[in-house]
Amino acid sequence: MPDSLTKSHGASATHARREDPAVAFFRELLSRADIRINGDRPWDIRVHDSRFFGQALSRGASLAIAEAYMQGCWDCPRLDQMLTRAMQANVHRHIRQFGTWHLMKTYLAAKLYNRQCPKRAFTVGEAHYDIGNDLYERMLDSHMMYSCAYWPEADNLEDAQRAKLDLICRKLELRPGMRLLDIGCGWGGLAAFAARHYGAEVVGITISREQQKLAQARVEGLPVRIDLVDYRSLTGEFDRIVSVGMFEHVGHRNYRTYFKTAQRLLADDGLFLLHTIGNEQVRQGIDPFLEKYIFPNGEIPTRNQINHSSSGLLRLEDWHNFGPDYDRTLMAWWQRFEQAWPELEPHYGEGHFYRMWKYYLHCCAAYFRSRHGQLWQLVYTQPGSTREYRSLR
Repeated sequence: MPDSLTKSHGASATHARREDPAVAFFRELLSRADIRINGDRPWDIRVHDSRFFGQALSRGASLAIAEAYMQGCWDCPRLDQMLTRAMQANVHRHIRQFGTWHLMKTYLAAKLYNRQCPKRAFTVGEAHYDIGNDLYERMLDSHMMYSCAYWPEADNLEDAQRAKLDLICRKLELRPGMRLLDIGCGWGGLAAFAARHYGAEVVGITISREQQKLAQARVEGLPVRIDLVDYRSLTGEFDRIVSVGMFEHVGHRNYRTYFKTAQRLLADDGLFLLHTIGNEQVRQGIDPFLEKYIFPNGEIPTRNQINHSSSGLLRLEDWHNFGPDYDRTLMAWWQRFEQAWPELEPHYGEGHFYRMWKYYLHCCAAYFRSRHGQLWQLVYTQPGSTREYRSLR
C-alpha cells in the first residue's frame, strides 16, 4: 500500500506535505460525506491503486472513478451506502472544474445534436437490451419488468412488480376489448398482464430485437402483437396508451414530438399513462459512466420539460411520485444478479462485466436513495375530453 494511503486518519505534517495532491484533494472532499480512504466502515473505500485519483481529476471524475472501480483499483463493502453519501453531500459539484473537456463534450453533444433521432433510435436497444435475455431473465421478476416496482404493500420483488402492473391497469381504467398501445414494451410483461387480467388487445413496440423475440414467445396465445418500430412511425387510434421506462431514451429535442405522437394516437376519451424517471434540475445527457457503458443517448427529463412539452397537447390529470421505491427495486435486482452470477459468468466473462453491472445498479440505487432521482407516473387525457378522472394509489 502506498505511503500516501496509510490507514492513519491523523497524518503528520511531514506526511501531509508529501501526500499526492490528488489524493489529498479526494481525502478532504470525501470527508465531507464522512467517507474515509482505507477506513474500516462499510461505506469507506479501500484503494488498491492510488493512481486513479489523478486520472479522476484529469479525465472527468465520474467516469474515471467508475472505470477505476471496474478495473479493480478500489473497492467498498457497501458501494450503495458510499455512493449515497457522496450524492447527498453533492461531491460531484466540487469536482466539476476538473475534467472540463470531457464534460464539455458531453454537454455539447446533447446540446447541439439530436442524439435520439430516428436513425439512432435503435442504438440503446443494441447496446443494452440486446446483450442477453438470460441476464434479464435471472435478474428481473417473472414478468420481466425492467422498471420501478411498487412496494407499499409488498415485501418481495415479484409482488411489488405485480402491484405496479395492476396499479397501471387500474389507473388506465382498462376494460375488456380496449385497444392498448404499449410504447417501449420491453419483454412484453405489461402487455401480457393487461391482456390476461384485463382483457385488453395490445400492440407493444420496442427498439430491441432480442426483446421482441422473447416477448413474442411470452405473449403467444394472447391478443398481443409485438412490433420492432420507433414510436414516431406509429399510426392508428388506441383507447389507452402506456409508456413505462421508455421516456428516458427520448431526449429533450424529441419531447414535443413524443407528446404529439401520443396525442395523435389517443382516442378522444382515452387515457395515457407515462411512467418515467425524473430529475428536478436540467442536465444535458446523463452520467458519463451510464452514457458510455449502460444507456447511450439517455436523458432524464425534468418536470418543467415534461410540462412544457405536453402543454396544449394533453391535459394532465394525475402526477404520482414514488421515487424511493426504485432504490428498493434496484437492490432487489442486484441480489438476484449476484445470486445468478455463477450461471451467467461463462457468458459474460469474469470480473469486468460483473463490476460494471454492480456499479451500475448501486449508483442508480444511490441516485434514488439520496432523493436526487424521482419516479413519476403521469396520467393524461385529451384536452376536449369531458371524463372525470379519479386518481388512484
